[in-house]
Amino acid sequence: MRVLVTGSAGFIGSNVCMRLLDRGDEVVGLDNLNDYYDVALKEARLARFKDNSNFTEERTDLEDGDKVAEVFRRFQPQRVINLAAQAGVRYSLDNPRAYVESNLEGYFNILEGCRLNGTEHLVYASSSSVYGMNAKLPFSVNDPADHPISLYAATKRSNELMAHVYSHLYNLPMTGLRFFTVYGPWGRPDMALFKFTKAILEGKPIDVYNHGDMKRAFTYIDDIVEGVIRVLDKPAEPGEAPEISPAGSVTAPFRIHNIGSDECVSLARYIELLEENLGVEAEKNMLPMQPGDVPATWADVDDLKNKVDYSPSTPVEVGVARFVEWYKEFYGV
Repeated sequence: MRVLVTGSAGFIGSNVCMRLLDRGDEVVGLDNLNDYYDVALKEARLARFKDNSNFTEERTDLEDGDKVAEVFRRFQPQRVINLAAQAGVRYSLDNPRAYVESNLEGYFNILEGCRLNGTEHLVYASSSSVYGMNAKLPFSVNDPADHPISLYAATKRSNELMAHVYSHLYNLPMTGLRFFTVYGPWGRPDMALFKFTKAILEGKPIDVYNHGDMKRAFTYIDDIVEGVIRVLDKPAEPGEAPEISPAGSVTAPFRIHNIGSDECVSLARYIELLEENLGVEAEKNMLPMQPGDVPATWADVDDLKNKVDYSPSTPVEVGVARFVEWYKEFYGV
């Protein structure tokens, strides 16, 4: 089938594109290759598949409504995977407008494209950040997500609510995916594993927030991609909304899934594994919790198991080792 993937030069998006192309789908990749982080890394991700005859590249801003609409009209994608967004919790404190423009205005343009072109299924990226300061662990899609503590998280929760409106009003199948701390080869330089590796190899100290006591459901990239593809192939149906949704939601082909490891790993352990694989002990700059951060995330993936028979399974010991191997090769260390 023909699939539009936004954020096609991104960490998750580029890997999703490769999986779709490998199985014979036609892929339209939309990305603006902005300079939030190293553009050369984004270009290198694209280089892995941009010459595939089933891939078409579109470089444009998601918030440019006319251009997004034109892409939908030209290619008539049967299904859409929206992964483009302004990422990062801490950066949302410095540049909040970028989140409004990309994550709200840009996302609206995708919804409109799906509505006007009768898209069969929209799968879009949400985030575990929507759970905010929820004390109950593990996080379940049936838990309230009404108190995000960063603008990034608020935009992702807004995406879910906007999707429900379009699903309800226009009978459009829509599925939101709450990703939990994705890591692995070809990752983002602003994420902890990437930053730590670079600093350690350069002999520089690393900033360890909350004195290493934070816990995360670190989720390996291949597990995320597998989940995205399985969900894409099974469009949402009426009656699948989370249990906490209003009774009227049963009429909408709308659902939300967690995609994350069901293993909760401390930041201190994560760093320890990195040190073991690099053969270097890190110099640690211990710092308090940062604004917008949460002390722990942990994914309840029972709903994902029930709907698409899948749950992430790559141990963090394996994932960190694979990342270090890729990093050394890519940067010639």
